[in-house]
Amino acid sequence: MAEPKYQIRARYTDSTVTVYQAYAPEIGLPAAREGGFPAMWRRDRMTWIKPSFLWMMYRCGWGTKEAQGIVVAVEITREGFEWALAHACLSRYEHGLHADRATWKRQLKRAPARVQWDPERDLHLQPLPHRSLQLGLAGEAAHLYADKWIVSITDITTLSHVIHAHVQDGDLDGARQLLPREHPYSVNDEVVAHLRQ
Repeated sequence: MAEPKYQIRARYTDSTVTVYQAYAPEIGLPAAREGGFPAMWRRDRMTWIKPSFLWMMYRCGWGTKEAQGIVVAVEITREGFEWALAHACLSRYEHGLHADRATWKRQLKRAPARVQWDPERDLHLQPLPHRSLQLGLAGEAAHLYADKWIVSITDITTLSHVIHAHVQDGDLDGARQLLPREHPYSVNDEVVAHLRQ
């Protein structure tokens, strides 16, 4: 059965959801070691979190891109994740969803979070027909993320490199067995109705 085009898929528990980010070592290593971001992590700029492991691998080149060499799995509260969704605005104007372009621009400027739906990726990092959620956090949302929502931060750089090595060797089954298990994330329709495209 084909995946729905727009669907949140994530690794989660009853109380948490895992998102992925990649940082330079001076941020990523202390973040994983201390379970929180170091002082040099800037709360005044937008930070993007991704529930899709493979989309993160596409973005950071399996942890090989400059300033993205440390890949971290950040476990956050479901309450925080859903607060961000409820307070987010789509990053682009959608006719029929937004009253008009000017209204959307005002909403985007005020929103502490924004959502992009980008093509999900396969093990070769090629685009798939269905979309993956990217959630940008700024202002109040970035502060809440860093200071309230984080349950744990784990360095998964080695895992990223091992999966990539399997892919390069043509061992896709071996790579798949190591992938984090992501499932459709059930959320109240009222929380995400404004994020549909």
